[in-house]
Amino acid sequence: MVQLWNGEEVQWHLTLRPEGKAGSLEMGDRPRQLLVRLGETFSAEDLRRAAAKAVKQVTALDGASALLDAAPAVEKLGAEGLAALIQGAELALYRQETWKEKKSGQSFRLYLDGAEGVDAAAVLAETAVLDRWICYARDLANRPANMLTPAMLARCVADTAAEMGVECQVLDENDTRALGMDAFHAVGDSSANPPRLIVLRWRGGEPEQAPIALVGKGVCFDSGGYNLKQRLSGGMKGDMAGGAAVCGAILALAENRVPVNVVAVIPAVENRISPSSFLPGDVIGSMSGKTIEVGNTDAEGRLILADAITYAIEKENACKVVDIATLTGSIARMLGGVAAGVMANNDAFFAQLQAASERSGEKYWRMPDYPEYRQLIESPVADLANSSEGCGAIAGGLFLAAFAGDTPWMHLDIAGTGDSGKMSQPYQPKGATGMGVSTLYQLCKG
Repeated sequence: MVQLWNGEEVQWHLTLRPEGKAGSLEMGDRPRQLLVRLGETFSAEDLRRAAAKAVKQVTALDGASALLDAAPAVEKLGAEGLAALIQGAELALYRQETWKEKKSGQSFRLYLDGAEGVDAAAVLAETAVLDRWICYARDLANRPANMLTPAMLARCVADTAAEMGVECQVLDENDTRALGMDAFHAVGDSSANPPRLIVLRWRGGEPEQAPIALVGKGVCFDSGGYNLKQRLSGGMKGDMAGGAAVCGAILALAENRVPVNVVAVIPAVENRISPSSFLPGDVIGSMSGKTIEVGNTDAEGRLILADAITYAIEKENACKVVDIATLTGSIARMLGGVAAGVMANNDAFFAQLQAASERSGEKYWRMPDYPEYRQLIESPVADLANSSEGCGAIAGGLFLAAFAGDTPWMHLDIAGTGDSGKMSQPYQPKGATGMGVSTLYQLCKG
């Protein structure tokens, strides 16, 4: 937790100094000082990275506390710069949940000075809430599959939502079967752990205002089904990072009392191999009435998202829909761990995402949806095919677009960015990154 400076002795100073600008804080007892040079011009994202690098360096040297001089950030970028500075420091201090023998850990205190000129307390409060729910999403995505079955995920989310004043409804397998969610069940019925559809509702806006729907892929474990994955993958347990992201975003909106109506829909399943598993070549139905030819059982995420998108539009009366998923290896190979792919059917809605990403620091790249690509999801025996011979990320997005219809919709493919790697940022420690939480929060906040 970052605190405003209160006069207590600290072990370190962290001074962010624009290139060529002299001056630093003066304090008694000559505490050690770490300088981070930013260059003559810097962005909010530069501040995020700089704060993360600095705090990680101090902790590596066994520092117990640090005082962060925010003056350059505030002078240059105001409240946005201060928020970025706080976020980089807090997210860099995240540590994965473990099940090792418990040992007492050293606490780390981070103080803030030089934030005059903005409402620092308000910026601290909002940013701390958002960071806490980003870390919550990381915790969910990092959790082993045996500790996060669909039912366990539903209970965890329901308990947390109740604390935040967020309405939670959990539909069991009988409820979803009655709704005709055949695509959802084609995947979910492959496991002895039955599927759950988790629905969270934050009603912060006007009663008559239609909600924005955030739909997150919740595959708690993904073996690939009968199209078995070719190698061991850490992503098998983290294939619900999209579901974790929408949980984090709506809970942050609720705790910060953002005046907007938002519904989060998380189709939670396991994709396993069993006598009841769906098979390559199967033709299955969906809640929308469209039929789907299964070309690949490892393209299961789009199946459960298809029914979840239909549910959000038909049952929750969503005015806009954003789905987010670790959907394709294709996008990870194309964009690496730097940016997520986007498919959108509405230019104005995509422009809102671009504005939100400027505030969050997360990067998104829009993929083309030329008519020629539609043949990728054509099937001779069904309305749609769930896999293609190429352009996998585009095909996945176009498949989901068919279920959004005319509703303004975006698809965020966070495979590659949902888990840290060589291209990750300093504030993204090993494991799940919490990708999407901040951008979805900013998008809904507007």
